Amino acid sequence: MRREAAARDAADPLAGRRDLFAVPPGIVYLDGNSLGVMPKAVPARVARTVETEWGEGLIRSWNSAGWIDLPARVGAKIGRLIGAEPGSVTAADSTSVNLFKVLSAALRLRPGRTRILSDRGNFPTDLYMAQGLIRLLGDRHRLDVVAPEAVADAIGDDLAVLMLTEVDYRTGRRHDMPALTARAQAAGALTIWDLAHSAGAFPVDLAGAGADFAIGCGYKYLNGGPGAPAFAYVAPRHQEAVEPALSGWMGHAAPFAFDLDYRPAAGIDRLRAGTPSVIGLSALDAALDVFEGVDLAVLAAKSASLAALFVAAVAATCPDLVLASPRDPAVRGSQISFRTPEGYAVMQALIARGVIGDFRAPDIIRFGFTPLYLSHGEVLDAAATLAAIMSDRLWDRPEFKVRAKVT
Repeated sequence: MRREAAARDAADPLAGRRDLFAVPPGIVYLDGNSLGVMPKAVPARVARTVETEWGEGLIRSWNSAGWIDLPARVGAKIGRLIGAEPGSVTAADSTSVNLFKVLSAALRLRPGRTRILSDRGNFPTDLYMAQGLIRLLGDRHRLDVVAPEAVADAIGDDLAVLMLTEVDYRTGRRHDMPALTARAQAAGALTIWDLAHSAGAFPVDLAGAGADFAIGCGYKYLNGGPGAPAFAYVAPRHQEAVEPALSGWMGHAAPFAFDLDYRPAAGIDRLRAGTPSVIGLSALDAALDVFEGVDLAVLAAKSASLAALFVAAVAATCPDLVLASPRDPAVRGSQISFRTPEGYAVMQALIARGVIGDFRAPDIIRFGFTPLYLSHGEVLDAAATLAAIMSDRLWDRPEFKVRAKVT
C-alpha cells in the first residue's frame, strides 16, 4: 500500500494546495468535516481588517473597505462551489438562523400544507429549529422524521417542505439531491438542502438539481474558522416571493433611509437581517481563495481515492471496527466512519498520538478527508496508528474515557 500511496501522491494535481494551509507539524488532520485547517492567508487578512480597516479607517471602512458588500462578495464565492445561479447566495449569520429564515419562508409559500419531512441523518440543529418554528406558528405544522432510506416513499401530496442534510453527518451517506428534489416538487412541495458537509467537499449543482433553498456553514470544508458565517441560497424564481420572518434592517430595501416600516430588499439581499460580522466574513473571504482554479471533479476524485485507501488499510488491520459509511463514493460525502463501542476512548487515544478525527454518539469514530491538504501517505499513517491503538488496546486508559464538553 505504501508504494501505491506514494505513486498517487506523486501524481496528485492538488498536492501544491497544501502549501496554502497552516497544517501543524506532526499532525494528521482528519477533521476538516468539523473544522477546516486555517489557510495561511487568513491571519494577514484579519490583521488588516482589525488594524487598518477598523483601527485606522474606523466607520469609514463600511464604504472605503467595502464592508457593506461582504455578504454578497463572499456569497458569490460560495455560490460558485455549490452550483448556484449568480446573485442567489448570501453569507450571513449561522446555519441555524439561516435554516429558520428559509424554512419559515418556504412554509409561507405553501399555505394549507402542514407537513415538514426530514430524516434521522439530518443534523440535529435543523430538527430543533423546525420544532421551535412549529411551536412559534401555533403547532399547526408537524415534523416527520424517517429513516434516510424511507424519505422518497414518505413524500406525499400533503408535504409542504422536504428538509434534508445532503450528507449524513455521522455516516457520510449522501442523498440523491436531483431525484429527491424532483420527487418533492412533483408532489407540490419545496426543498431545503443543508450543505454543511457538502460545500467545498465535492461538486454541488443546486441550479441543475432545481433546488428551492439551501443553507450551510463556513467553517468545515470552506475553512473559514470557528464559528465562521454561514450562507443561504434562494432559487431566483422564489426570491421576490420570499417574505422574511427575520425582517432586519440589513434586509430592508433601503437600510439607510431608516423607514419605520419594513420593505424587503430585492433578491437574495432580503435574506440578510442584522449587521454583518465583518471580521468573520473577512476571514472566510480570504479562506475561500484556496479554491481558486480548483476543478471540483478532481477534488472529489482525490477524496474517493483517499477514502478507499483508508478503508482498505483499516479493514486489513482493525477487524473489530465496523464500517458505518457507504463504500461507493457516489453515495458518500468526503468522510469515513466506523462503529466501535469504545469509540470515544479510541478517538482520544488517536488524538493523543497526533491523528485528529472526532466522535459522534453513541459509537461513531469519524474521519474527514479534505483533499486540498491531505496526502495518501498521511492517510496510511493514520490507519497504522489506529491499528496500533486497537490491537494493543491503547485506548483503555482512564484519561481517554473522561468526556469533554466538545466531542
